[in-house]
Parts: sequence; C-alpha cells; structure tokens
Amino acid sequence: MDVILERSHELKQALVDFVFDAEGELAKALETYAAAQSRRGSGDSTQQDLIIDSFLTAGKVGEKSPLELFIESRPDLDQSDRNLINSWHYSFIGLFAITNILPDGFELTNWLTDKGYIVKPNNVQTLQAISRLKVGEILLTRISPVTDNYWMFSGPYTIMGKLGKPKLAVAIGNFKENYKSNLYSDAPDLLEEAWQSVAQYHQQFVDFFGTDEITLPGYQLNKKIAEFQELITEKSLAAAGIDTSKSLAEVAEAAGIGDEEIKAAAEEFGADSNAVSQMFNSKSGNSKMVMPKVDLPAELKKAEQVTALSHPRWGQMFLPTYSKVQAILAAEDWQSIEGAEKLIRYYIEDKSINAFIWHRLAQQYPTQLENVLQKYLQRPFRLESDLDALLQQFNKPIEPELPEIASVPIHLHNLFQEALGEVNKSKPKGKGQKKPAKGFQ
Repeated sequence: MDVILERSHELKQALVDFVFDAEGELAKALETYAAAQSRRGSGDSTQQDLIIDSFLTAGKVGEKSPLELFIESRPDLDQSDRNLINSWHYSFIGLFAITNILPDGFELTNWLTDKGYIVKPNNVQTLQAISRLKVGEILLTRISPVTDNYWMFSGPYTIMGKLGKPKLAVAIGNFKENYKSNLYSDAPDLLEEAWQSVAQYHQQFVDFFGTDEITLPGYQLNKKIAEFQELITEKSLAAAGIDTSKSLAEVAEAAGIGDEEIKAAAEEFGADSNAVSQMFNSKSGNSKMVMPKVDLPAELKKAEQVTALSHPRWGQMFLPTYSKVQAILAAEDWQSIEGAEKLIRYYIEDKSINAFIWHRLAQQYPTQLENVLQKYLQRPFRLESDLDALLQQFNKPIEPELPEIASVPIHLHNLFQEALGEVNKSKPKGKGQKKPAKGFQ
C-alpha cells in the first residue's frame, strides 16, 4: 500500500476522533447537520455513517469546515498533510459501477455523471472485505482524493450487486431523492446546465401561456401541455439545424439515422416527437443534457381544476387544489368551507407543497393567510418572521433543490428510456396502464 494512502488512513481516523471528541459549536453543528440529513432516506446505520462522513468534509461550523478546524488544531502537520486534508473538500457520494478490478483497488464509473475514477481502500481490512466484488456490480459510497491519479473510499459503502436496467433506474431515482444536493457533485458543468434548463423552461412556459400561473380543467391542461411540448420540440430540432418542414424520412436520412433506428425508437418509446427529437440531438452531439418529457399525471387529467405554476428555480408544479386554497383565503369565514382545515393541514405537511407555493400565497393573500394560520395553529403567528420556521419544521427546504423539470445527462436519459422499454416489453399486452418509472423522467 502506498505511503500516502496509509497516511490518509491515519489522518482520516484522527479527523474522526477530533470531531467525535469535540464539544461546543462543533458538536452542535454535527448534531444539527445529522438531524437535517436524516430526514431523507432509510435512516439505517449505513446512512447514518454516510451522513457523519459527509459532515467531516462538507459540514460548516460558522464560516469554517471541520477539515479547516482540524488543521488549525494540529500545528504539527506538515504541508503535504495539510494539502491532503484540504483536498478532501472535493469528496462526494455517488452510485458507482465497477468497470475494472485492480490489484489494490478498482476502476469505478459514477453513474450520475459518467465520470471514471481509480479508487483504493486505505486499509487492509476494507481491501479484504471488498476483494470478492466483480465487474458490473454497483456501489453506493463516498470517495475522497488522495493524489492527482487516484481516490480512496471514504466512510461506508453499500454493495448493490449487479442490476438490470429497470433496477438500476430505480436505484438512481432513489439516489436522486435521498441525495439531491449531491446529484452532480463531480460535474459542476452538468449541474450548471441543469439549472439553466430550468430557467429556460420557465421562460418558454411564460412565452407560451402568457403567464407563470394557469388554471384549467385537467383534460384541457393536458392538451395545452402537449401543445407546449410540441413547440419546445420544434425549437429543439430547429436549434439542432434540422428542417422541421421536411418529412421524418428525409430528416433521418440527412442526419444519418437509418430505418432500423427509427423502428427501434417506435417500438421502445412509441416514437413520440420528444423521443425523435432526442434521437436527432444525440446524433448532432450539440448537448450533453436532455430535457425530460413533461406529462400530466393520470389522476390530474381527470381533475376538475388543475393549476400549473412555473418558476425559474423551483421548476414546474401541478396543483389540483390551488384554486381551492385561494378560495379559502378569499373567503370571509374560511372555517365554514367544507374540508378547509384538512386542506390547510395538507399544505403544511405534504412535501409536494414547497416553500415557493407558500411564499406565493403569502404574497397574494398576506393578511388572510396570516389569520388562517393563526387560527389553524392556535397561536400567534406572523408571516414575515414565522413562515420559514414553520416550513422547516415540516422538512420543507427554503431554498430550491434541482427540480424534476431540469434537463438530465444524455446517458441517464437513455438508461431510463431503455429501462422503461424493458418494463413495457415484459408486461402482458393490453392489460392496464403503465406505471411511471421512478427516477429521471
């Protein structure tokens, strides 16, 4: 084992001891961080260990990180040790596929970003424990840099085995749900492009509908969303330099796409305009990201009223109850409205009703909303000072997380399309509706 790898193990253990033995602000920061992170995921011992490991490199104690505080507490450390510890600020969690077995480690590919790494255990026990792993198996773990050429395992790992495309799609969907802030940790360019796509989608929404809020019967909104998607597809094809006035066969021939590929798309995905657009775009190679298809959920297509909201950071929301909440807030005696308290409780507790929705209602109905919450909560309540605290009490992030509408890397888009195709092929024909796959859609 390399000397620097052995040293990384010694320093990492000293760092863990430093944090666990700490009192005061550092101990409080760890407790707060762990409580906030534990609200997501399974809450098992592996997740708890991952949270603690994450705090070591990504936590904050005031303006400083635990790594910085550790270095300050150890004036005996030489510059090489300090550089090594500081490099751990780039540690991240990912869902890795084993692509090659090395004598002292592995070549791994992060499924979220398609980036490859050489990763080595920094102690003999871990090396022995994972010696039976095989190419193709999937690991959920955190890694930290050691040199410019390789990384080490940081903290615990979960062996998920070899996964077929449908199960891998579910695993990536679960990762997205449990580790939203770590989605593209090792690819800031992808993260920036994803956020830009949300803002772009919002502008397209406003240009098409003339507003950032529209309420229609479910079936009408579904038609409008479909028209909107068609317009986006046309713009996407035009941006790729494709003449939309030509027939599909003519465009396919010019793009170098054969009949077999078009037939495969038809069999796999139904060959809707979105799938065809993505196929052409992937051929032209002009983007690393793909916009997911937007489709109104089946239960909302039948809803009496559905409100679509759009925001350049929070993304797009479909709410079948938004007009009902507005009616409650506009009423002189809101408590006389049937189901009013139940709906207010739903808006407070359900994770789908995010902080943006609450702040929008607060802006539109400030006095009424404040009065409603005072009566519902049965205590003094001021929107300006108390709303964010209430939302955080019910685990609602105050700042937006990357929304579902964000574009996704092409390799993930292709994986989910292929997984959906496999699921659909395995189902008996003509029996029931297909369930949406969990993950990037």
